[in-house]
Amino acid sequence: MLRSIINRLFGMLVVMAIVVTIVFVIVRVTPGDPAAVMLGPEASAADIAALRTKLGLDGSILEQFGRYVFGVVQGDFGQSIFLNQPVTQALAQRAEPTFFLTIFSLLIATIIALPVGILSAYWRGSIFDQVATTVAMFAASVPSFWLGLLLMQFFAVKLGWFDTSGYGGPGASLGNRLNHLVLPALALGLVSSALITRFTRASMLDVLNDDYVRTARSKGMSEWRVVLKHAFKNALIPILTVLGLTAALLISGAVVTETVFGLPGVGNLVVSAVLRRDYPIIQGALLVIAGLYVLVNFGIDMLYLLVDPRVRY
Repeated sequence: MLRSIINRLFGMLVVMAIVVTIVFVIVRVTPGDPAAVMLGPEASAADIAALRTKLGLDGSILEQFGRYVFGVVQGDFGQSIFLNQPVTQALAQRAEPTFFLTIFSLLIATIIALPVGILSAYWRGSIFDQVATTVAMFAASVPSFWLGLLLMQFFAVKLGWFDTSGYGGPGASLGNRLNHLVLPALALGLVSSALITRFTRASMLDVLNDDYVRTARSKGMSEWRVVLKHAFKNALIPILTVLGLTAALLISGAVVTETVFGLPGVGNLVVSAVLRRDYPIIQGALLVIAGLYVLVNFGIDMLYLLVDPRVRY
């Protein structure tokens, strides 16, 4: 087990090293001078030269890469051009809305998908199964931003239950801030639940007819215990995989949803940085999102060891 953990940690370091290299190269292969692109066509030569020095673009490629890697290792992703503050500080200030939005969306998706997927597999071929499968296929094809606009129009504009956008004022309470997250979390959670439902159903169908399930029934165990304790537990591996992938996708996929609902999260910050060509922010966000992907996958791998002891060997 220890060897497995060490191998995964080493794999995480390799992946992050590749990501750091790719992020570094992206800016350097941008057509034209990155500093001139950031400042625009009206910038003077002195301004461009000053920005090149500030970004560390005045040295050789190896020198630039060495400085960049050294800064990343220390947690220094550079200075935002337009916000005039460290990238880590800018990301930290926008992390709360994105964090809560991701957690709530995943919670909504899980609460919907797991029961529906289990019942759909248990009642295979029934009307419930057909309706659940159809709805899941439809939900998977619906863009989250379009669903968000529909929810906003009905629940916020028509019924007035929620605010249409924003995250509350500077002195807003936690309850008020969470109230702003209900609609975007529903939009992301409903769309994400489709994939989890289909994976849960497929995984349960693979195990419901296995010998150990029939043996458990023949021993007189209650049906709910057979389904949940024996069948569902052994179907958890692929379900955990899709839950981990969904969580990682929600972190990076909240960009459009945050923009639609005007949430001051990391996604909205990235959109603004792209429009302004604020490359340090874009680079920092890419590294953070990639790091979260890696951490989520590592956490799922560790859950494998707890759920199925066979994975340890």
